[in-house]
Amino acid sequence: MKTNLMIAGSLLLSLPTLALADVAGNGVSYPVPADKFDMTNWKITIPADINKDGRVDEIEGVAMMSYSHEDFFFLDKDGNLVFEVQNKAVTTKNSKNARSELRQMPRGARFDIDTAAPLNNFALESNTHSADYSKVGGILEATLKVNHISEHAKFPERPAAHSVVVGQIHAKKYDDQIKAKTGFGHGNEPLKIFFKKFPGHEYGSVFWNYERNLAKKDPNRADIAYPVWGNTWENLEEPGEAGIKMGEEFSYVVDVKGNIMHLTFTTARHKDVTYNIDLSKGIDEKDSPTGYAQDAFYFKAGAYGQCSVNDTHQFGVQVVQAQETLLSIKRMVTTIA
Repeated sequence: MKTNLMIAGSLLLSLPTLALADVAGNGVSYPVPADKFDMTNWKITIPADINKDGRVDEIEGVAMMSYSHEDFFFLDKDGNLVFEVQNKAVTTKNSKNARSELRQMPRGARFDIDTAAPLNNFALESNTHSADYSKVGGILEATLKVNHISEHAKFPERPAAHSVVVGQIHAKKYDDQIKAKTGFGHGNEPLKIFFKKFPGHEYGSVFWNYERNLAKKDPNRADIAYPVWGNTWENLEEPGEAGIKMGEEFSYVVDVKGNIMHLTFTTARHKDVTYNIDLSKGIDEKDSPTGYAQDAFYFKAGAYGQCSVNDTHQFGVQVVQAQETLLSIKRMVTTIA
């Protein structure tokens, strides 16, 4: 029986359907992820430009039903979905960090629906046009372990160094809304779930960030870190047994109902950790008072490395540094329209 989605691994991969003829035969291994997990409503981005078109590779639609890559996105011997990403690799145009990561695509193979259209995103109940979206709210669940984390970073002093983002809620960027100064459409992230472990430490930490929903150049636009197990990125100390070891399994549930983001984190050695955040209001006095009330959203899951190696967005670099971040998701389920 096929589940909605389960993931175990180190990287995620995504290539445009039109590029399938150029990339599908490169590194494919069987069985493919879609043989076990429902990939109908996902796109994958991988840290490569295999078809040499000057853009990071992505795959979606029916192409996801037969896609895998032995270096980035595949099933391991236990049937877990693996995401793997390197430090030096091809990146998306707005990031200096490489990723093997899934992006929720409620439209599935209906390419008559634009990526930015409401039907390809979800909304909060507070959104005045919420009926136009694929769904009000949604659920993302994953059971995973991080099997390897980057031991190298060009800027090790940066807070996110030696970490990987394993799950996100991303708001869609809309330039027209930004230009009109509506207070929305900035493309910020109300949720990023991190695993971070320094070289030489036995234990790492799990925490999550909320980004204030402000304009890019607003000095108050910043990520606020909330602890789960271990430390947040402000604390450089070894977390000890309060943290999570490499290869130790943990789970998260992201359940957006109405306007509330309910977060639950579970692992065998620790008590559950929960948060309930009203995304239609500012999280503190420096945030927009209406939070993300009128934004459009999508889930992301996989391995989004945070090593900050590239000074510029490089293309044509395939695998320069192997297996710097490896993430395996044993179970992942999303509720999509």
